[in-house]
Amino acid sequence: MDRRRVLKSLLVLLGSALSVSLIYPLVRYLAPPSGAEQGGKVTIKKSEVEVGSSKDIVVRNIPAIVINTPEKGFIALSKVCTHLGCLVQYEKSKNRLLCPCHGGVYNLEGTVISGPPPKPLQKFAVKVEGDSVVIG
Repeated sequence: MDRRRVLKSLLVLLGSALSVSLIYPLVRYLAPPSGAEQGGKVTIKKSEVEVGSSKDIVVRNIPAIVINTPEKGFIALSKVCTHLGCLVQYEKSKNRLLCPCHGGVYNLEGTVISGPPPKPLQKFAVKVEGDSVVIG
């Protein structure tokens, strides 16, 4: 085998590897998510979240929080700030969610009160069934 053939084979191999490494992320981005991620539900017991308190959970790989409010009952919101993706913290004393990164403030409905977030927090469906709360 001569040097020219070896270099040509090496160039084809490297070009193929580069093409695959560029095309694979594009295909993953454009492909719809699998059905398993779409239907994820989380069930917790009512007793785990007292009135006025909260519980951190994960719904469909999204960090979330369940809050049991005296006025509206159970509320489930994403903890991911819509500004830059930091995780918001529940401030029980002020009945709000605060993003520690840039000071974004949300009410308990997920609506932006102040700060840089461009849109409200994602809400999850909540259904109370007997002693359980189903989120998602």
